[in-house]
Amino acid sequence: MLSRAITPENKGAAKRPLSYLFIDFNAYFAGVEQHDHPELFGKPVIVTPLASEHTGAIAASYEARPFGIKRGTKVADARILCPGIAVMPARHDRYVAVHKLLMKEIERHIPLEKIYSIDEAAFRLSRSEQDPARAVATAHRIRQGIAQNVGPALRASIGIAPTRLLAKLAAERVKPDGLTVLRAEDLPHALADIPLTDIPGIGAGVEARLARAGVNNFMKLWNLQPKEARAIWGSVMGERFWHGLHGYETVEEPTKKSMIGHSRVLTREHENPDKARIVARALLLKAASRLRHYGMHSSSLSLSVRLRPEGGWQAARRFTYSQDSFQFLALLDEMWAEFCKSQRRKGHSPRLGGVTVYLHGLAKQGETALEQLDLFAEPQGVEKDARRAGLWKVIDTINADLDAKFQRLGGSREEGGPKRHVALASQSGLALNYLGAKIAFSRVPEEAEFLY
Repeated sequence: MLSRAITPENKGAAKRPLSYLFIDFNAYFAGVEQHDHPELFGKPVIVTPLASEHTGAIAASYEARPFGIKRGTKVADARILCPGIAVMPARHDRYVAVHKLLMKEIERHIPLEKIYSIDEAAFRLSRSEQDPARAVATAHRIRQGIAQNVGPALRASIGIAPTRLLAKLAAERVKPDGLTVLRAEDLPHALADIPLTDIPGIGAGVEARLARAGVNNFMKLWNLQPKEARAIWGSVMGERFWHGLHGYETVEEPTKKSMIGHSRVLTREHENPDKARIVARALLLKAASRLRHYGMHSSSLSLSVRLRPEGGWQAARRFTYSQDSFQFLALLDEMWAEFCKSQRRKGHSPRLGGVTVYLHGLAKQGETALEQLDLFAEPQGVEKDARRAGLWKVIDTINADLDAKFQRLGGSREEGGPKRHVALASQSGLALNYLGAKIAFSRVPEEAEFLY
């Protein structure tokens, strides 16, 4: 539900103060590398998913961008465009640790409202800070605190506005190191030039629906009525979007975890089907450990394979709710055999560029979907699944405890992720960095994800 009953008829009487400060850290992964390696501060840096010359950048520092280097640029191309560029393999657990340091520092100045991703968060301004001059002074104190107490390499753009959506759009206006105040009276003209797809909540699907409704620029979007936005979005999300865009804050629905998974770009060493299968199994084992850590069960498994130089293959399996890695691995191997068979039929000897596995259809014990299915499941099957899942939980705990001890004794994850002290023999020899949790920009992993 909307937090306030505000309509176009009474909107003129509603106050729209500067309520939010949104912070967007610039080239965050590269900034952390520059922070941890002072010799790289102010120099071109790219971050890659793994230590390989045959992969691409997942982040590029602002110093690298004038050379034409950006996210997706191949390492070999980056070295040609900018000889001497620093190429740093990603350290996702470190990025989470620095994220927490940054949030702690910012919360010394202003209360946290919501973390949106590893490099984005919204904070609430107090009544005394809603005056533009005081809001800007708060932003400057935050900047100074980050530079002095965390590190000057961790730069950020800041937006101040009446709603979280508008504050995020304000933060996007100037990068790096921007500071933009967007007042209600500045609308809509302050955003008239913004492309629709640069606005959070407008992906390719919504953009197509807007186009069919004749909305192809910001001013036409602004002039929609709330009910029209709801019809275009096909849900109340459209009306919530309208209110956020016009400066009226709404209550955000809590997000529910819908899937758990991992993907990996494959090195040349692992691009043949036999080696790639072992990587896919490792990713699935990691996802299953996280599933059990969250106390969840899965009822669906999907596999996607990306081919080089182009093309791909995907499949999925449904099953009774489970936490059993043995069952998941058997289904993965079944799909993998189908993939190999399909390639043989085509006469291909494929080179694989990447693999992705996801566990879908998640539910916790006590939730209706899981309990209803249990009523129809064979008792022997339920007992077997619980017994084998229990075995895997013991393995999860051993690995997590021993890896935590490894960290306390001064060990480092930088050379490939957490130790797998107990593992399947079929997975032996796989580089450990294929098991580490990665950061999706829409979420921040828990520290436990780097242990389980």
